[in-house]
Amino acid sequence: MRTEKATLLRVRAPAKINRSLRIVGADADGYHELRTVFQSLALHDTLTFRERSGPFRLECDDDACPTDERNLVWRAAEAIARAAGGTGAPRDIVIRLAKRIPMQAGLGGGSSDAAATLRGFAALWGVEIPRDRLHALASSLGADVPFFLEGGTALGLERGDVLFGLLDAPAAWVTLVVPAFGVSTRDAYGWWDSRGSRGSRVLDSQGSRRGSLSDEGVNDLQAPVVDRHPEIGRIVSALGRQGASLAAMSGSGSAVFGLFPTRQAAERAARALAARSRRTMVTRTVNRVNYQRLAGC
Repeated sequence: MRTEKATLLRVRAPAKINRSLRIVGADADGYHELRTVFQSLALHDTLTFRERSGPFRLECDDDACPTDERNLVWRAAEAIARAAGGTGAPRDIVIRLAKRIPMQAGLGGGSSDAAATLRGFAALWGVEIPRDRLHALASSLGADVPFFLEGGTALGLERGDVLFGLLDAPAAWVTLVVPAFGVSTRDAYGWWDSRGSRGSRVLDSQGSRRGSLSDEGVNDLQAPVVDRHPEIGRIVSALGRQGASLAAMSGSGSAVFGLFPTRQAAERAARALAARSRRTMVTRTVNRVNYQRLAGC
């Protein structure tokens, strides 16, 4: 009989939005070179590590979330175990995932959960993994995962995994509007490719591909996704009419965000856009220092 014992550790996994996302190139192999600005949010999942005799197990309070090798948490557990000298997934641990970040929404929930798993096991085992090694582990799991080891406002290049910390953007309240449908990352990039954009280059006024906050609100994936899901475009426009200083689709969608100066304004927009076919949430941006505290980095 398997028995569960005390809670060992709780780790938060915060969400993100993309303040901008430019595709600066693509090749015949399907590799998309990005210039994106990530921004951390206070909205988060929570991973609880508990002792449990037997093989590693993942549980989730959302039935739509896979709890096997398809989940990045599972793959991250295997990766950190190998880095610590083990083989396969760690034993005698169950992770319970409280899912608050919507899936297939462009908010980085799966990637953040993976980064939290790496941090959690490293802390649990007292393993000191060099920063570059931990970054490499994160990058092997997914292009967004390294950002969730850092947080705040950051520029991501290449696949988005080459990171440069930026000055934290001014604090803002965020209205998230999530349609009933999700958008897979693979589909979103495929739709961008099918528009005939493959091979194009996007440069700033100095001819550099390093970028800055100057592209705020520009998401190159938004137009091809809106072609298939016009509701996303309508939500972006509606947030603008509600007074958002910045409104755009996040990542590959389907979530749309609007930035507001006050909580009251964000909540007013959330009420105005509430509908049976969508979910609205209000959260806030988080700077790098507060991200480290929130995530327990």
